[in-house]
Amino acid sequence: MKKIAIIGAGISGLFFANLLNQNSEYDFTIFEKKISLNLDDGYGIQLSVNSIKLLNQIGFNEIDKNKIYNPKKIFFINAQDNKKICDFEISKFNYDKNQYTTLKRSTLLKFLLEKISKNKIKFSTNLKNISYGKKLTLHFDENYVEEFDYLIVSDGVFSNTKSIILKKDCKPKYFNSLALRANIVDYQSKGISLYFGSNFHFVIYPVSQNNEFNFISVIKKELLDINTYTDQDFLQSTAEELYKKTKIDLNGKLTNIKSFPVYVSDKIEISENKNIYFLGDALFALPPSFAQGASQSIESSKELYEQMENNGSNYYEKRTKRLNSINWRSRLNYFSFHLSNPVFSLFRNSILKFLVKNNNFLKNYLGKIYKD
Repeated sequence: MKKIAIIGAGISGLFFANLLNQNSEYDFTIFEKKISLNLDDGYGIQLSVNSIKLLNQIGFNEIDKNKIYNPKKIFFINAQDNKKICDFEISKFNYDKNQYTTLKRSTLLKFLLEKISKNKIKFSTNLKNISYGKKLTLHFDENYVEEFDYLIVSDGVFSNTKSIILKKDCKPKYFNSLALRANIVDYQSKGISLYFGSNFHFVIYPVSQNNEFNFISVIKKELLDINTYTDQDFLQSTAEELYKKTKIDLNGKLTNIKSFPVYVSDKIEISENKNIYFLGDALFALPPSFAQGASQSIESSKELYEQMENNGSNYYEKRTKRLNSINWRSRLNYFSFHLSNPVFSLFRNSILKFLVKNNNFLKNYLGKIYKD
């Protein structure tokens, strides 16, 4: 039996654990530095059909349909005057029971936790060091030591484990942007609404069948003191600044507002040890403008599991190609969403109206990510 340590109980770590759970040849333990997982927040995530297909393999298709939403369209809207530019049917990429899905992140975490025994997760544990031999000896705080055959690193973009393994400070790069996340009330839409603005964009979408909506805005912003982002006065002033830039009435409709600086990875770095693997944002953090963060966490977990099952060796090669493909799309989206020059914005809108009707473009730009 192979013993596997998973560092981090996020989406990638929990999905990987669910895959291991299907095979009695694996024994795993998840180590999470937090004292518990937040299963109450209402913030949303988007999952394209590439990840829904994989989740359905572990029973996601049986989830309560009231807890998820399957949007049919994406609406592109000018934030300044609240006029629709165009739309396209994102549901055209759906097939069988695999449908583009929006939901609360907490809903997905609860689903992933359902089939994992509570004794498989150790909370409040911090990895301090690793000793290398025939097995990997992990040294945690409070003098807790245990040996494993494999180490799976899925502790996010600020992965401390990655720094320990590579023996250097693996800091991500600030993306010159602030993300403002909230729930929004008194909003009506049956799809995903993407608003373009000058040096900002925001997205609103339903996260259940119960008129619950997620709001996420990405705003160009110089890096501030890290303590500023949680300050209530800063949150309020940032929200009010956003209200003034758009004709849509957001004032008083955003609740549970939080902000965080957006960090991305510069390059993919891997361990020379063949029994150590990075997953999700710990491997590579993407800009948030293609809504593929959660989906790629799920994809990477499946790819790694298949490699371990088949004694393969191309996980990083395959992942690098895939992430590079999504990364340039994410950066291009970010650039086009944030255009500030009115002439360039009009040109973008004209091009967009043409592209959303061009099946070859949609197949290559979106289909290769959503379905391949």
